[in-house]
Amino acid sequence: MADDKSKRGPQDRARVDGGEVYEVGYLMKKHYLERADALRLVKKYGNNRAKIEEELVARKV
Repeated sequence: MADDKSKRGPQDRARVDGGEVYEVGYLMKKHYLERADALRLVKKYGNNRAKIEEELVARKV
């Protein structure tokens, strides 16, 4: 069954769907990443946006 894209909430915003181009694009734009880097982070941390952003903050220090 298809995901209902009109139903969004805190749980949906806490995740990154690596299969959705716009979600990966948002991550790339926000953190100035190449697509390969963004996909590598999604593969490493799954869809946990907090862990991905934590890793990116640690890289900038």
